[in-house]
Amino acid sequence: MMNTTGKVYLVGAGPGSIDYLTVRALQLLSQAEVLIYDALVDPQLLELVPSNCLKLDVGKRGGQSSTPQAEIDRLLVEYCQTGQQIVRLKSGDPFIFGRAAAEIEALVTAGCPFEVIPGISSALAAPTLAGIPLTDPVMSRCFAITTAHEPELVNWEGLASIGTLVFLMGGQQLSEIVKQLVRHGRSPHTPIAIVRWAGTAKQQVWTATLETVVAQTDGLNLSPAAIVVGEVVGWREYLQPQEKRQGGQGGQGGQGGQGRQGGQGGQGRQGGQGGQGRQGGQGGQGRQGGQGSYSSHQPLATSHSPHAPLSNKTILVTRSLGQSSQFCDRLVEMGATAIEMPALEIGAPSSWMGLDNAIAQLSDFDWLVLTSTNGVDYFFERLLAKGKDTRALAGVKIAVVGQKTAQSLQQRYLQPDFIPPDFVADSLVENFPESLAGKKVLFPRVETGGREVLVKQFTAKGADVLEVAAYESRCPQSIAPEALEALQSHKVDIITFASSKTVRNFCQLIAPYNNINLDGICIASIGPQTSKDCISLLGRVDIEAEEYTLDGLLQAIIS
Repeated sequence: MMNTTGKVYLVGAGPGSIDYLTVRALQLLSQAEVLIYDALVDPQLLELVPSNCLKLDVGKRGGQSSTPQAEIDRLLVEYCQTGQQIVRLKSGDPFIFGRAAAEIEALVTAGCPFEVIPGISSALAAPTLAGIPLTDPVMSRCFAITTAHEPELVNWEGLASIGTLVFLMGGQQLSEIVKQLVRHGRSPHTPIAIVRWAGTAKQQVWTATLETVVAQTDGLNLSPAAIVVGEVVGWREYLQPQEKRQGGQGGQGGQGGQGRQGGQGGQGRQGGQGGQGRQGGQGGQGRQGGQGSYSSHQPLATSHSPHAPLSNKTILVTRSLGQSSQFCDRLVEMGATAIEMPALEIGAPSSWMGLDNAIAQLSDFDWLVLTSTNGVDYFFERLLAKGKDTRALAGVKIAVVGQKTAQSLQQRYLQPDFIPPDFVADSLVENFPESLAGKKVLFPRVETGGREVLVKQFTAKGADVLEVAAYESRCPQSIAPEALEALQSHKVDIITFASSKTVRNFCQLIAPYNNINLDGICIASIGPQTSKDCISLLGRVDIEAEEYTLDGLLQAIIS
């Protein structure tokens, strides 16, 4: 018999990798009935829960859409009151910038039992895994941890006098961190290290000084990362295992960079350390004056068998900025080196007027049609911004395209009324569960560049369709430096495309570069519509997924 009151466990997942999960956390995950988790937890942790456990992604990532804290609080209380055991899985430690206090306050107010399970914070783990001690009897007898998420709230004068500083959530604020520390008395020659994806197969480390780090990392994606400032950073060269310090010589000026099979790419002669590689040999070209690196995802030397299905393959992943990581993780698990090349930037539409007017009249619609996770995210965020919630959809049926879109909807505690059997919009009208004659349909979608077939098909069946801009997808202004270097040096074996727009934007991005030749590179498409653009713009498509999902694309590449 189910308990009348459940219990919520706020569990620290550690810095990222499943390797750093506590035994108590593992025990609770194996017994969880509901898992509510953050964006930065290791996907492998999600496999530790029972098969019938409900999994809800409420992760917060800077600059991207996320679940409001009030909604997370509501989910915790609601599921606890059904008598279930809930694991609220938080990256790092729940009490270190983990917003745990707000959630506990909601639980206490509702009379819900809870327990907090500590985790290893990336503020401690990242420096250690990079070979940097936070304290030293001579260099630093204390350290401070802060978040750079809101730099205007930081006591810079107080921080600047502390020997070692660790900044979390500071990747997008690096130039402000440097400016404020120097302004408040820190020497421009103070060493600094940036540790990205600490404790995972994607871990990267850059070292420089306050004076050089901004220029050195210009154009690179530095999130998620822990930033360490202080003389202790200099210990990194000596405190790493010997195998990570081996590598060829970088060139003049601390050049080093992508070591395709390199431990730490060699020591630059006049500027800093050569770029970081992962498997033993020599580094390539890096940036002057510090430690070069690159934003590819490579397996550790001991992580994969040489017989892994994608061993020795370098795969360029074109997708929306911030949405590539999970697919890249899967490629890495299969032995590949995955390099992200964001070909879409998702943001707000030029005007909210159309969507706001539709939200004000939601009860007039018979169906809400959502064809992407972006559509789900932006529609519901705007719904909340207008002072409404899911109750406003009472009486409105919801149709979605694709399992990922359905999962995004389910995270908002809503079940779709209809999912077409194929994972493409073209099959939506063909298989619609009822007559569309006279039905009023709301279709929140991308502002520009979307296909018109769905609206035409609905209209042909007699539906009254209202299209409204819910978000916009734009072409980035430039190619990520690591992706450009890989294309120009002919290191890419496969390029993946997950939408027609990524194909078009990819062609736009590479157009200025005459030295990029795609001959011999395998072109992999997620489905027939994307393949049409590949053939039209690139002249061919070599692989097409049978199931039009990222998992289907992965299977097609492997086979």
